[in-house]
Amino acid sequence: MRLNVRVPDFDGDKYQARFDALAGKGVDVHGEADFVRSFDPRTVLDAGCGTGRVAIELARHGIDVVGADMDRSMLAVARERAPEIEWVEVDLSTMALDRTFDVVVLAGNVPIFCPEPSRAALVAASAAHVAPGGRLIAGFQLDRGYALGDWDHDCREAGMSLVDRWSTWDRRPFHTDDTYAVLVHEH
Repeated sequence: MRLNVRVPDFDGDKYQARFDALAGKGVDVHGEADFVRSFDPRTVLDAGCGTGRVAIELARHGIDVVGADMDRSMLAVARERAPEIEWVEVDLSTMALDRTFDVVVLAGNVPIFCPEPSRAALVAASAAHVAPGGRLIAGFQLDRGYALGDWDHDCREAGMSLVDRWSTWDRRPFHTDDTYAVLVHEH
């Protein structure tokens, strides 16, 4: 079943306040960054970076990170929080940054926020930024309009091969009835 998913209008300050509140209560809000760090990348493109939560944590660990997003409100917060990181305002389905990365990560449901007609282009543009031997990592809800089979097809078309599939960022094994997936593809 296909659903039309409208790209929401975000408020960067409110979005970041939610994660700040969780962190203030002791909740670990860095699962995605920890997962990415386990691949020991030197360079990472945080595609759909939002307010920079993942990118900032990766940079804190000495990783060269670029954050890319099309939402000005989210990027304004990211730039305020970490002006030393390169933040790029760009439509992810058409981005061309003229460089590749060890890891391109799409965390936080980025694929499902992309309008359905642009999803294959999102995957292709993201894959084009993965260095040879590098990885494309994405985590998103499977019950929100972008089926796992469609994602797998789009990755194959972009020259990416499935390496691992998990149901959480902390590597809980994937089951076919899971509604969330963390997917690792390799060039």
